Amino acid sequence: MASALSQLWSNATHNLVPRREKTVTEKSLLTALLELNARQWAEFWTGWLAWSCDAIDFFSVSLSVTALSKQFNRDTTDITRAITLTLLLRSAGAIIFGIISDRYGRKYPLVINLLIVCILELGAGFVQTYSQFLALRSLFGIGMGGIWGLAASTALENLPVETRGLASGVLQQGYAVGYLLAAVINLYLVPEQSEGWRALFWCAAGISAFAAFVRLLLPESAVFLQAREDARLREEKTGSANGGTTKTKIFLRETKKMLKAHWMLCIYAVLLMTGFNFLSHGSQDLFPTYIQTSKGFSSHDATVMTIIGNCGAIAGGGIAGYVSQYIGRRLTIIIFVLLVACFIPLWIIPSTFGGLSAGAFCIQFGVQGAWGVIPIQLAEMSPPAFRATFPGVAYQLGNMVSSASAQIESTGGDHLKTTLSVPVSSDYPDGKKTVPDYAKVQGILIGCVAAFVLVVTLFGPEKHGRQFEKHRAAFEDGGGEDDAEIGDTTPRDAEANAERDSEEVKTHDHHDYPEKA
Repeated sequence: MASALSQLWSNATHNLVPRREKTVTEKSLLTALLELNARQWAEFWTGWLAWSCDAIDFFSVSLSVTALSKQFNRDTTDITRAITLTLLLRSAGAIIFGIISDRYGRKYPLVINLLIVCILELGAGFVQTYSQFLALRSLFGIGMGGIWGLAASTALENLPVETRGLASGVLQQGYAVGYLLAAVINLYLVPEQSEGWRALFWCAAGISAFAAFVRLLLPESAVFLQAREDARLREEKTGSANGGTTKTKIFLRETKKMLKAHWMLCIYAVLLMTGFNFLSHGSQDLFPTYIQTSKGFSSHDATVMTIIGNCGAIAGGGIAGYVSQYIGRRLTIIIFVLLVACFIPLWIIPSTFGGLSAGAFCIQFGVQGAWGVIPIQLAEMSPPAFRATFPGVAYQLGNMVSSASAQIESTGGDHLKTTLSVPVSSDYPDGKKTVPDYAKVQGILIGCVAAFVLVVTLFGPEKHGRQFEKHRAAFEDGGGEDDAEIGDTTPRDAEANAERDSEEVKTHDHHDYPEKA
């Protein structure tokens, strides 16, 4: 315990800015980008597209809360229950699809995942009752949960180290682009359709089907194929050919070993992602409702502000990802979360369209700027052989813990009230209407969450520049160890692994969290 506390203190006081040791093979960002081949670009943008689809599908509900309330004759709290159920069950999808991806490859699990999301999103557009809607959105959470881990591994693992900071920021803002596209569809397409809100869900389903088709056209991840070929050559050299069943048993054994060695890292990652998910969902999910209900603007104005906010998110994510390649992942996160704290007053105090739009832009610049570092921070932090499972599960478990953020804000609005100036009428003879004070509720929530994220990030680990693509696959003997690289011929059979595990327990070796940056 003393060693762990000492490492936490060292992370906060000495390891915040990673040491940059320029190597002979290190390239400039521009050179590295120019040397990317067509396959690398295609794999990156396919992962980005999949993540954008995830956002379009998810925010279809957030943008339709008012319409859904009228459709099912339910209040805002009841409708946001669908958001909560979706977030609760995303961790199940992350576990299922993450394990399948680390065991069998990146391509077909992502294709199947996107098709499942497409079918469930399409079905949501045909529901007739509130219960049917909740059931479909719950199942949707399982399908949606696998997307992030698979998209991130597909997009990042085939890129050179020099490009991964910028790529992380651009990848993560696929989510903001997806939200922006959903807002544009809701603004221009939905009002023209007699089906109303259903058109948004159907359109989102079509985009997910398109993303699945695009991924189907591309080959399997080159890094995964290289790891599989390395495993085959090693088996030929040692004379131990392992079939599919044997490899699955090895995979499960290496997973158990990884969890035993990195259980504290797992807990840390979930805490980090809990804070981040509260930060994003607390500032996004109820934003259109907040603008319409507490500030008195139209649905059209709320959608336009949402679009402006997502423009800030896209800018923040790209800038933060780029900066993190030079000053480190954690320091970049800290800077952008501090910006969030500074922008809270601008986000909740104004009553004009211009002021609220500026607040939306700035708050999302900070929130999604910090988020832009997360894909590469989690990928570098992860046990190398579990780059799809570990980040995806950590992300979605954080989502599960923060799943009630919209309901927390809705319930808070029921207890904290404010008055809104309206035209004098028989209903409002004094020209005042009592409405939920979502501005105060969101300001308090985001302020507390920002403080939590700052502390967790400050004391956490960082593996800046880690070359995880050189690691063995998880279905090989020794894949669960951090130092098992491709080309390493060191015997790592079950007996040797068991002996090594015993020695690790005795000596409390470096695999125990916290790890040095």
